[in-house]
Amino acid sequence: MRESPYRLVVFDMDGVLFDYVSSWKWVHDVMEVDNSRNLQLFKDRVIDEAEFIRRDVALWKTVKTDMSINDVNEALRDMPIIDGLQETIATLRYNNIISVIVSGGIDIAAQRIALGFDFDDYAANTLISNSDGTLVGEGILNVDLSDKGIKMREFMKRYGVTKEETVAIGNSFVDVKMFENAGFSIAFNPIDDEVVAGADVSMESRNIADVLDHILVSRNRSSA
Repeated sequence: MRESPYRLVVFDMDGVLFDYVSSWKWVHDVMEVDNSRNLQLFKDRVIDEAEFIRRDVALWKTVKTDMSINDVNEALRDMPIIDGLQETIATLRYNNIISVIVSGGIDIAAQRIALGFDFDDYAANTLISNSDGTLVGEGILNVDLSDKGIKMREFMKRYGVTKEETVAIGNSFVDVKMFENAGFSIAFNPIDDEVVAGADVSMESRNIADVLDHILVSRNRSSA
């Protein structure tokens, strides 16, 4: 068993654990709607995350007025998981390293992957529904995309882990705040320059297990 100076790995979900840019985008594609304008407005900070979710759900409702949680769950069912995930989480657990998900994606997807692959914890955003399951059109922001480091620090406190003992893995500019709160950061299949600039290591791979070479290191190497 290789040693590691790390005790916690915090994973982004969309584009990292799922081999697709976004769980939101996956549902958009299933529903055959285009949210590119709203995405740009969010990137330009014209709308906040709560309004971004409202507009996403409103797009779905233009296709199916009674869009429900079950419909979203069904749409997400075939979203592709990155290769090597089972090996990665099993190896981290074998080495007594905690694994959690911090994502601005849909919590239905996060729960599926967390339970299916034995993550220790997860946080993602919730779609609010009526008693009959139909979507209200609002969301609960369990993860603030403007600072994902907030939720990351909550997990660090919960598990008694320091910054130096924490690894953060993400693929976009919204993950940079996580990187700032980690002892080591990996930009995995990065999609913008900001995440590359903010990471200690940047890598392109179709197998998430490749991050293990950076996490499971000897004490001598980590202190060099």
